[in-house]
Amino acid sequence: MSRALPKYNKRRVGLAGGAAAVALTGAVIAGTALAGESSDGGGADARTLAGPGTISCPDVASQLPAVPASAQADVTRNLALLDQQIAEANKRLVDTVGQGGPNFVQNAILGPLEDKRIATVNRIATAIGRTADRPAGLDSLAACSLDAQGDPAAPGQEETGGAGTAAPPAEDAGGDTGAGGGDAGAGQGGDATGAGTISCPDVASQLPAVPASAQAEVTRNLALLDQQIAEANKRLVDTVGQGGPNFVQNAILGPLEDKRIATVNRIATAIGRTADRPAGLDSLAACTLTK
Repeated sequence: MSRALPKYNKRRVGLAGGAAAVALTGAVIAGTALAGESSDGGGADARTLAGPGTISCPDVASQLPAVPASAQADVTRNLALLDQQIAEANKRLVDTVGQGGPNFVQNAILGPLEDKRIATVNRIATAIGRTADRPAGLDSLAACSLDAQGDPAAPGQEETGGAGTAAPPAEDAGGDTGAGGGDAGAGQGGDATGAGTISCPDVASQLPAVPASAQAEVTRNLALLDQQIAEANKRLVDTVGQGGPNFVQNAILGPLEDKRIATVNRIATAIGRTADRPAGLDSLAACTLTK
């Protein structure tokens, strides 16, 4: 009896040690589960690493008519520019993750991208229109959408060069808002906050005689130029203190120039339907900030 007791106690110790090991193993498993691990290696990390999405734009090249040989180089260059614009917008999308308010992407990336695309497709249409029928409706291909974290992109084929590599619809995309007036030579809507005022070259005074058939469209777009300056000045006031040293240039003056290029191109096109198309209006698009 005296010898059996140690063996009995040793066996109980072994069983107790095994139970402790099982309990410890269970604790490790439970701790791992609580830490968010999953059997397939996914879980919290996959959600944390979700990207900002990519920008999808309608394909322009597939919507063009036959391109005359004389326009081919110009059209090819501007189609490449459309790809470059998407790439730059996608890069800005990544670089600015978490910045701004709920409308930041729309106002600072998608809107300016649409304005750039309007100006670019207008150049394509103009190049073709010099020796063939000018294609109509390309402006409708300018708006892009954000395919964010798996959300469906807007209908339409993506521009092949941009998505996955590299930006409210633009206020003036339709070109039909505002009334009366010519383009103000100096900025409108100056404020008392010290933000400064935006000044733009006067377009109306640089136009040739406007045919009667184009008068309404020219007047509407001149009014739109005024509206664009007023909106840019308002944005200047609303965003005082935001962004880095290049914020005003990148987020206000640059997009304003793109809008103005699109608008003066519409003016030139309207006049050019029944008279000589005025040249060089693009040179009036750039504006400056006056403190």
